[in-house]
Amino acid sequence: MVFQSFEETASSAASASRLENLRSELRHLGVDGFIVPRADEHQGEYIPDASARLAWLTGFSGSAGYAVILPNQATLFVDGRYTTQAREQVDPAAMATGSSIEQPLDSWLARNAAGLTIGFDPWLHTRGEVERLRRAGAEHGFKLVSLPHNPIDRIWQDRPAAPKGQVTVHPETLAGRSVADKLAELSESIRADGGTASVLTDPSSIAWAFNIRGEDVPHTPLPLSFAILRTDGKPSLFIDPDKLDRAAQAHLEAVSQLLPPARFEPALAALGPAERVLLDDSLCAERIGNLVAEGGAKVIAKPDPARLPRARKNMTEVAGCRAAHLRDGAAMVRFLRWLDSQTPGQVTEIDAATMLERLRAETASRAGSPLLDISFDTIAGAGPHAALPHYRVNQNSNIAIEDGSIFLIDSGAQYRDGTTDITRTVAIGTVDEERRRKFTLVLKGMIAISTIRFPVGTRGLDLDPLARVALWKAGCDYAHGTGHGIGSYLAVHEGPQSISRRGATVLESGMILSNEPGYYREGHFGIRIENLILVTPPEPIEGGDLPMHGFETLTFAPIDRRLVLPDLLESWERAWLDAYHEDVRNKLAPHLPDDADRAWLARATAPLGD
Repeated sequence: MVFQSFEETASSAASASRLENLRSELRHLGVDGFIVPRADEHQGEYIPDASARLAWLTGFSGSAGYAVILPNQATLFVDGRYTTQAREQVDPAAMATGSSIEQPLDSWLARNAAGLTIGFDPWLHTRGEVERLRRAGAEHGFKLVSLPHNPIDRIWQDRPAAPKGQVTVHPETLAGRSVADKLAELSESIRADGGTASVLTDPSSIAWAFNIRGEDVPHTPLPLSFAILRTDGKPSLFIDPDKLDRAAQAHLEAVSQLLPPARFEPALAALGPAERVLLDDSLCAERIGNLVAEGGAKVIAKPDPARLPRARKNMTEVAGCRAAHLRDGAAMVRFLRWLDSQTPGQVTEIDAATMLERLRAETASRAGSPLLDISFDTIAGAGPHAALPHYRVNQNSNIAIEDGSIFLIDSGAQYRDGTTDITRTVAIGTVDEERRRKFTLVLKGMIAISTIRFPVGTRGLDLDPLARVALWKAGCDYAHGTGHGIGSYLAVHEGPQSISRRGATVLESGMILSNEPGYYREGHFGIRIENLILVTPPEPIEGGDLPMHGFETLTFAPIDRRLVLPDLLESWERAWLDAYHEDVRNKLAPHLPDDADRAWLARATAPLGD
């Protein structure tokens, strides 16, 4: 079984005719324009095919972006990760492309939509987003109108059906906590924030709170559903009963009132004046807030109460993550050895991605903990494709991995005890000094994050510059964050924790993040090195005044020493790399039954001077 498909399903070939049909539908609805987000009703990064409206309309298949359709123009907006991809995928005759960072939606509408009425689907925009747009409209003369239905759904004739992935129980032996314990904590949190109820809209929070996993979106074990938590009485869980076998149904009936999705809107409207309902404005759809308010309940804007508890991994989850990474690291060693043995130019990006998936499955099966899925489509970028941070290889884009180039592979796995995410950039043959120099600058940033100690209360945005300093001194940077949160057999991108310019969440013990600085020269090459790291409890430093957090590295796989320029590293950085490679060798060798794999690992992890 291969989890990744290399078929490109999104296409811009029909964009012009679809835009024409959409504009006709908008005229019937009495609006001049429409906003098309890359979102579903849960506002998540991971959406089912039935919600891929942006890809269907524009041909853009990235995981973030939105389009604005006006009577005489249409524009797709993406961030820096997808600038090149958007230009390649979108039909320029039908649609322009723009930067969502340089031209935020509210300011772009202020300049381009004065006097117009702009429609939106209230299920696909958060309360916070709609509030910002309404303020901009009032100030700059455009009107924002909530539509009774999504006009794209009326013209999308072959729209896929809603998913019905089966729900499984995530056992307490892996979750580390019972559902009753988690729900009690959430109830206390709701009460402390002045509420009597809270609406959970994020499927990751629901999966965590109820110890369940699902199959509704690609590569992420999410059961699409909603929940209403209460400070008194059982929570209500709104989920398609077709997703539940007897075991899952019995598990959920013991801790919740099970209701079909059709009962969700009436239940929101039934939260009357006696209720004080917490809604997360950054996650909750506008439609949900409207229904709660229409029923007379008081709406209190507060973060999803499950986000921080979910992010703080308990000892059982951490132990599972460590074990998962050892299996994953062993698979990576086998892959890197295989790649080293291939003749340059004879292996393609798809060959590499499929081989890594096969080796992950074999290694996990041998260890008795099967590979359940990959955690995202593998980014296997050769040569100029490595300069696209979120490149997804397909049959049309697939190229050979050539001599003298560097190959970037960013991949991950879903195991029952943990989610992994790792990037390695590998030399193919002899690589020029410029590529080695940029690799070493990226490595310096990764080591800086790995070794930092920081006081209680530090945020991700406080640490982000440390990963960039060496690049900045060389006049370089990268357009993505340095690190994102990771779930425990959940989403490979988990909030609210991050190491980025927008990482305002305080980093706490038990949080798992990625550490992945990079460098990208469009049209030529790209570099990224990624390990996962765990925030450790604050401990005293000899001679210091304050206890300090640190990071424990969870990912173990060789970093390509052939790409390192030792003279660019400080002595302590070289010591870190040698010590890391010693750990890699000692931890992974017992998981490699093949003598040839162990011998290759010994060579790949030798001290830098050897």
